[in-house]
Amino acid sequence: VQLQACGGGLVQAGGSLRLSCAASGIIFAIDVMGWYRQAPGKQRELVATITDDGNTNYYVSVKGRFSISSNNAKNMVYLQMNNLKPEDTAVYYCTAVIRLRSTSPNTQHWGQGTQVTVSS
Repeated sequence: VQLQACGGGLVQAGGSLRLSCAASGIIFAIDVMGWYRQAPGKQRELVATITDDGNTNYYVSVKGRFSISSNNAKNMVYLQMNNLKPEDTAVYYCTAVIRLRSTSPNTQHWGQGTQVTVSS
């Protein structure tokens, strides 16, 4: 299984970016997809998740500014980030909880990360 993320970049405070992530490989089902981020010197933290039936969860500091969505048919997840702040600067990692076969337990997989830099 591979998770390929894209869409990061440099943006001024108040600007917007949209991250995309595609899961590929042998996949029976994806139960949850989401995004984490890690800033320099800090631990990786949850940004947002979305379940296969559309339930979403957001880190408190991004609520109202970020929106997560998915396309289950394409095994893709998106993160629309609006009103970006310098403190949003981090490497953003795509993640997915996947079942490889109908009888397999679900396992968490990670993408390679995409840099988001917000200048003040």
